[in-house]
Amino acid sequence: MNTKKHFKSLVGLIILIIILILPYFVFAQGPLDELKKTQGSSGFAPVGGEGQVSIAVIVGNVINGFFALLGIIFIVLMLLGGFYYMIAGGDQAKVDKGLAYIRRGIIGLIIILGSYAIWAFIYKKLIVGR
Repeated sequence: MNTKKHFKSLVGLIILIIILILPYFVFAQGPLDELKKTQGSSGFAPVGGEGQVSIAVIVGNVINGFFALLGIIFIVLMLLGGFYYMIAGGDQAKVDKGLAYIRRGIIGLIIILGSYAIWAFIYKKLIVGR
């Protein structure tokens, strides 16, 4: 019976995370004139005319999206570790499980930040050329 309660709590936590993450997947369909005004200053100006974007910009957008996904995974790991830590109820094995999730999340965050720093350097110095 106790595992059923924990399962319901975990499902509730997952639903809450989905609700909090869902606004990031909404694509704005606002006025295009305002977007075209800021297009040149943002670095996403078309290369060969209307609607054409360079391969470097596409690769940069894909990698930035990948890093954003990794950041979301970090948040989920931290929440999951905190959840396990909070429901431990004094059981040392469950406390260790929660702390292990938190440690893994922090190690992953350090790796993500390091790889992002390397990517930002490569993108800025080699691809953009500034």
